[in-house]
Amino acid sequence: MLNDVTFGQYYPVRSFVHNMDPRAKIVFMIAYIVAIFLAKNFFALAAVTAFLILIVLLSRVPFGRVLRSVKMILFLIVFTAVLNLFFYSSGAELHIIWHWKFITVSWESVINMIFLAMRLFLLVMGTSVLTLTTTPVALTDGIESLLTPLKWIRFPVHELALIMSIALRFIPTLMDETNRIVAAQKARGANFETGGLIKRAKAVIPVLIPLLVSAFRRAEDLGDAMDARCYSGAKGRTKYKKLVFTWRDALGLIFTAALITGIVFLNLYLGGKFAILDYFFTK
Repeated sequence: MLNDVTFGQYYPVRSFVHNMDPRAKIVFMIAYIVAIFLAKNFFALAAVTAFLILIVLLSRVPFGRVLRSVKMILFLIVFTAVLNLFFYSSGAELHIIWHWKFITVSWESVINMIFLAMRLFLLVMGTSVLTLTTTPVALTDGIESLLTPLKWIRFPVHELALIMSIALRFIPTLMDETNRIVAAQKARGANFETGGLIKRAKAVIPVLIPLLVSAFRRAEDLGDAMDARCYSGAKGRTKYKKLVFTWRDALGLIFTAALITGIVFLNLYLGGKFAILDYFFTK
């Protein structure tokens, strides 16, 4: 049922991206997200797409494994795209294709729908590459190191990073637990695949309750295990593995800076996403 969920799952392989410093990968991911939202036309989005394809090739993670992460929010992408298709409005005059009462479909809404769907698609794909190429422990160390200046104002940086690490570790575990519960319910005659929306929602209740009980039980066991090992937070703790910037991180910085610079120039010289309409309707 949930075998296609890849977020939070690490793909073990030796590659250029896997060997990068986790702090650098987090910074590059933030820059990648900024680049997505800086893109104002399809040429800029194409540059972001090419950059993502290059990263996936360097990570040696199968494209199918990365694409599976989109299935989690496929409904959200379709729902948002449909809303933008039928209810898009702007201050400028629209090139209307079809109109009925309060619903209007225009060439601007079609372009905006495609543009927004591509943005969401690239956003999910990029973030999934980060979790597929970085272990939860390394991700925790990277976040804690980047947030170190907040310790000056007594912000619990270590505890925050630990919570995020535990959450990422528990995602695959809870997915496996959900699959086992669903299989057990099906063996007892439960039906999750037929009926209307209300019937399917009711069928999920026998899955959610055991899943919540199991999650609380695992959290309690984890807390007891940490107490038994005298865990006391960041005080007096040292690092087994030191994080070090290497030439890979410097090269990644150069490529990321080149991406953002290229997007800025594409925005300046090629205009916005509706520039193509000016060519067709003023010709």
